[in-house]
Amino acid sequence: MPPAPTENAGKLAGMPVGPLALADEVALDLSWKILQATKADLGTAYVERPIDRILKEMVVGRERFGRKNGKGYYDYPVGAKKRLWQGVGEIVTLKQAGDFVVDELKERLLLIQALETARCFGESVLTDVREADVGAILGFGFAPFTGGPLSFIDTIGVPAFVAKCRAYEKRYGARYRPTSLLLDMAKADDTFYGRFRPPVPNAA
Repeated sequence: MPPAPTENAGKLAGMPVGPLALADEVALDLSWKILQATKADLGTAYVERPIDRILKEMVVGRERFGRKNGKGYYDYPVGAKKRLWQGVGEIVTLKQAGDFVVDELKERLLLIQALETARCFGESVLTDVREADVGAILGFGFAPFTGGPLSFIDTIGVPAFVAKCRAYEKRYGARYRPTSLLLDMAKADDTFYGRFRPPVPNAA
């Protein structure tokens, strides 16, 4: 996907900054270290993804760490505005502008972030729906107008969200596969804020 439309789609989806700019801010070398730690923890259960190769080339092959060293998916010239790095096409095959639909790209960006949040919730990495929503908005810029990724799923409806995941899984692979928690909730037509209702504080 061309970098500029990807960034624009992220902003149109409600993200404060595009996904590539966000990755640069977090630091690509940090993402690479986390990836290596995850591979070590999971061992043979780890499933390689396209981002593995991209991060290896960016960090190990080209020492593009992000904003911290002035070069990542963007270049950060001293005294000038950042600009998208023109060498992305050397690492990934870029599609033509007419090969994608902006509305679909917007949906995919929100969907994959919400799916990963649901995965973390299902694995008890997250245990409070409110913290998951607020943390996603403040932590990595999930579109604030949605109320957060779990609220986003609840608003769509879990059965409809699962159906969207299934459709994208057929086209783009296992990274869109809905979790067992989502499948269970879809059967019950449940919601995160219904099933995992936050406790009501005692009135003073």
